[in-house]
Amino acid sequence: MQLVTPAIGLVFWMILTFSMVLVILKKYAWNPILSSIREREKTIEDSLLLAEKTQADMIRFQGENESLLAEARKERDLMLKESREMRDKIIGDAKTIADEEAKKLINRAQDEIEKQKAAAIDELKREVSVFSVQIAEKLMQQHLENNDAQKAIIEKQLSQLN
Repeated sequence: MQLVTPAIGLVFWMILTFSMVLVILKKYAWNPILSSIREREKTIEDSLLLAEKTQADMIRFQGENESLLAEARKERDLMLKESREMRDKIIGDAKTIADEEAKKLINRAQDEIEKQKAAAIDELKREVSVFSVQIAEKLMQQHLENNDAQKAIIEKQLSQLN
């Protein structure tokens, strides 16, 4: 059993060595170890605070992004609506102008047709009058071959003029 129970000298030297190691560690190593642990705790705490702040910022930015997207959609819809209205107005104006131009062209064509018709009627009247005079001449030549009949007609016409 001597192997299992340590001797008093061994226990003394073990306690003395442990105490010395403990004093040396406390004097030289304990403070740097604790300060590095405190630094690490502070760094971890700062990192956690920064992560929470970043997460809050991300949530806020996400909300802002959604509101900006909603606003952009509204502006896009408004722009599309305005462009449709402008397109419809332009098309309507173009139709109105085209209708007016078509009416002007039709009126001009009708006026030209009336002018041509009047010219044709005048030409026809001239030709009819020329033919009438020619026919009257021929009839008069046949009826008025003698001078007495010509004198009677001339006197009759002169008396009607007076």
